[in-house]
Amino acid sequence: MSTQHSKKAAAFLKNQEYTAWHDATFWGVRVGRDNMAMGLEEWEQLRQKASEIKLHTLSHLDKYLEQFAGNAAKNGVKVHWAADADEFNSIVLDILTGSGVKKMVKSKSMLTEECGMNPYLEAHGIEVVETDLGERILQLKGQAPSHIVMPAIHLSHHDVGELFEQKGISEGKGNHDPTYLTYRARLSLRKEFLSAGAGMTGANFGIASTGEIVVCTNEGNADMSTSIPKLQISAIGLEKIIPDYDSLAVFQRMLCRSGTGQPTTSYTSFFRKARCADGEFHIILVDNGRTQWLQNPAHWELLKCIRCGSCMNTCPVYRRSGGYSYSYFIPGPIGINLGMLRSPEEHQGNLSACTLCGSCQCVCPVKIDLADQIYAWRQEWPAAGKKLICSVMNAVYKNEGIYRNFTGIAHLANILPAPWLPFYLRFPRKPFHSLAHDEL
Repeated sequence: MSTQHSKKAAAFLKNQEYTAWHDATFWGVRVGRDNMAMGLEEWEQLRQKASEIKLHTLSHLDKYLEQFAGNAAKNGVKVHWAADADEFNSIVLDILTGSGVKKMVKSKSMLTEECGMNPYLEAHGIEVVETDLGERILQLKGQAPSHIVMPAIHLSHHDVGELFEQKGISEGKGNHDPTYLTYRARLSLRKEFLSAGAGMTGANFGIASTGEIVVCTNEGNADMSTSIPKLQISAIGLEKIIPDYDSLAVFQRMLCRSGTGQPTTSYTSFFRKARCADGEFHIILVDNGRTQWLQNPAHWELLKCIRCGSCMNTCPVYRRSGGYSYSYFIPGPIGINLGMLRSPEEHQGNLSACTLCGSCQCVCPVKIDLADQIYAWRQEWPAAGKKLICSVMNAVYKNEGIYRNFTGIAHLANILPAPWLPFYLRFPRKPFHSLAHDEL
């Protein structure tokens, strides 16, 4: 398990030209983030304020959840509570089948990825169409996102052009111009918007004081998904609730600057009630482990994350190993930590994907100590080889006689093939203390 990430990273690194492009692309986003951040004299004060707002909200989460749900209900919204992924998927299916919906368009949502919603609904006869361009490309290609903000960044426009030709989205052959491909995608998706019976969004924030959700996008697909179908569904994790508009103003100034190096997203959409008198608006509040994580004294701060992706953009390991080298569906520093909260046994192999440089926590807009937490995980879940080596060294160094005998014959292990020894160790014929004694 400890070599899980390194093996996948090795496969990624075989294409050095692509690796260099991937590294440079995300470093460029990091530079854009720095330019935007340094353009605000109050940037560090905003980071501190954002961290304090999250601390306050998570410390009083029961109060704000009740306030949000109550105000949403006053707005005519049907509020649902999902304890886990299975219950969430079941609620969505019941809403859709109860309205006779066979097709749903949806904007990007990492929460639905977390819960495996798409394959669940498709197995029950519901067609789900991703409308974010990157997510749509990946859906057509049968791949998962490699980044939480730029999900298809690992594909070139030639990859997309060939895919669109295979799927009949493009006309003719060889026109891989990005503007043309975007135009063809828009035409294709317009048909889906017009024929869908329901629209679904995730949520960047939930405003407790008003009971509305806020969705930040650069493509406007969330607005299209909710402006045509009469049935709207929004999925939101419990940790996305914030107190009020004043709090939103802080996060809105930081989210896009941190994630993409823009001053703001092209669209910041507020959804408070159904779009028409005979329409329905459902909000599903999802736990799926969050209240349990909140009780973890060492790692609860991970719930402060606003999913900007800045920790991935700056991470030297992510930039040089790609999103698919991680076992958890969210890669990078935040994904390493969230994966360990989800299932340490399954995802501890990702712990090696960190140099502990600390760059991730230096850029995090809500000041999560990401690298420190990875270090803490390593102490709690050391690699099997590390455990063995440490236990042997402990026994050897505690007894001088054992130490001298052990180091005196250690070179005999050199007859074994190097791969058989942990970390390809090789031992000197004479230990250092013997050499020092001979000199004397």
